[in-house]
Amino acid sequence: MNKSKDLTIEKNYLSRVESLIKEYELIKQHKHPRYRFVKDFFKDNRIAHQNFSKYYHRYLENNKNPQALKPQKRGPRYKTRRIDLDLESKIIELRKLGLNKYDIQRIIRNEDKLYVPSLTTIYNYAKKHNLNIKNKKMKEEKVRYIREKAGELAHVDCHNLGKHIIKNDPNTYYLVSVIDDYTRIAWSEVVTDIKSLTVMFSTLRNLNMISVQYDIKFQEMLTDNGSEFGSGKHAKNKDTNPFERMLLEMGIKHRYTRPYRPQTNGKIERFWRTLHDDLIDETDFDTLVELKDEVLQYMYYYNEARSHQSLGGKTPAEFFRSIKNASK
Repeated sequence: MNKSKDLTIEKNYLSRVESLIKEYELIKQHKHPRYRFVKDFFKDNRIAHQNFSKYYHRYLENNKNPQALKPQKRGPRYKTRRIDLDLESKIIELRKLGLNKYDIQRIIRNEDKLYVPSLTTIYNYAKKHNLNIKNKKMKEEKVRYIREKAGELAHVDCHNLGKHIIKNDPNTYYLVSVIDDYTRIAWSEVVTDIKSLTVMFSTLRNLNMISVQYDIKFQEMLTDNGSEFGSGKHAKNKDTNPFERMLLEMGIKHRYTRPYRPQTNGKIERFWRTLHDDLIDETDFDTLVELKDEVLQYMYYYNEARSHQSLGGKTPAEFFRSIKNASK
């Protein structure tokens, strides 16, 4: 068979699979003119559901590149089930510290491992060693566990303060906040909307304040999949979205929470509750200027005067300085 014929066969194959994907997506959107359920679509086209799902997810993960639909050579199955013994030991070690599978995966990834285990693999190895349910010792270890260093990961989010937070003002106001995962040092700014450009400039000012006040510069940033942050890792607008462009220019890696799982950005979710308890709830603000000034004062209080149980009773600033001094 000549090369030209091979290319024709490949082109026809990719065209058919892409056509099937378009039909599948129409069914999922309830817009297909014929099929209501995917099972009928799979049956009529003699498609194995598992195989199609494998190709479809690989297609999405590669930004809908048709080349990802080509059959790939697979080695012996047992090799895909093996895991480096050192890596298994690392998973168990981190799990015994009370860390969840998301933390474990991120830590291993940051160590520049050639192979980063999936969340399912981490779960299965924890299960194998009877570590999926935390005991008292593991809970205590998690409280004491210290991540690698300040600036490793920033949690960023936008928070709706609601209407009428200012007397006789029907407008809605928001907070954009940045929190260092390691030290809990945070900074916030009041904004009037959460358009991507607004959020980008506000985040940049927060980063500058943390850099000036505490000399912390971030390597990675964790956000949800909101449009203000670029709409997630599969979005096609990374070159034009202001927030994505800012991170690209600053050399900060963008990470995203799992959709509909706010607990994966739990530190900033906890920050919102703390801020409401300390500052927002049952407080009246007469003007926007007053609200901004109170938030500014609160950030100094939060970082310099408010002790954190998770930091051993120290304030974020005290904790950061103690670690910095210990490393000298």
